[in-house]
Amino acid sequence: MGVLGKGSAHGACSLLHAAPLGYGASIALDLPITVRLLDRPSKREVNDPDGLLNAVLDVWIEGEHSLPESYEKEDLHWGVNSKIPIKQGLKSSAATSIGALRALCDATETQLEPADLVALSAQAQLKAGVSLTGSIDDAWACSTQGWKLVDIQVPVAEGVLLTGEGPKSDEWTVLLVLRGEREQQPALEDFAPHLRPYQQALNALQDGNELVAITWNGRGTVAALRDIQGRKMSNDSFMNSARSAGISGSGPALVVIVPRNETPTIERLKKWYTTRYKDIEIMETSFLSNETDDELE
Repeated sequence: MGVLGKGSAHGACSLLHAAPLGYGASIALDLPITVRLLDRPSKREVNDPDGLLNAVLDVWIEGEHSLPESYEKEDLHWGVNSKIPIKQGLKSSAATSIGALRALCDATETQLEPADLVALSAQAQLKAGVSLTGSIDDAWACSTQGWKLVDIQVPVAEGVLLTGEGPKSDEWTVLLVLRGEREQQPALEDFAPHLRPYQQALNALQDGNELVAITWNGRGTVAALRDIQGRKMSNDSFMNSARSAGISGSGPALVVIVPRNETPTIERLKKWYTTRYKDIEIMETSFLSNETDDELE
């Protein structure tokens, strides 16, 4: 099995869901993914129920980019090694598409501007039906460190309104409370009655306060999704001394932020969730802030 090209990316969590206001922001997390373009099927099964990787190939070809020399679309296959939980709001689709596009760039010696890479990722996600908006903010977060506030209603290259380094990686622990895969995508109209918390999240980002944005965004999302358990679990985190907590993306994963040096709080939160809720998995990770200066290629 020959590797024609390889690309990397990482997961992220929401600071501001793009559906309600037309502005979105996500922040990079240390959840790595590597996508390989292969000349024959991978021995490891590739979990791609929505056909996202095929959509990536389609938008690549529609954009008149070349395939590896002497290969046709049907000759190409994928291998994926990912630490990102899928269909939980942790940007696995955006990260997969970015990694796959980088693998195609690697295989064909194609140089793409970052905004062009993000635009192709958005096209692929819309084509596969895995995103309401194209997840432009997610694709930025999965391909770079820190976060970008974007206007999804204008061309990608013109849409970045604000950027931030993000909380320092060595100062904060990010607990991911995983509740199983999302069963269905919400509709855009589900968000319309709940604009106030998203406006508060936007205000927090404009003030450079990402942790407040995560909390306000999560409050809006549990309301839009009618996620009663998610609301209760978010409240549980504050009862146990978390600094920030909220549902990411369109759920159902809960992101809980705790100072890294508060080990007793971290352990208490882990025990609280695993003993009180069934079928819960806890992952511990960190932000990928710009200060680390290790942008994935």
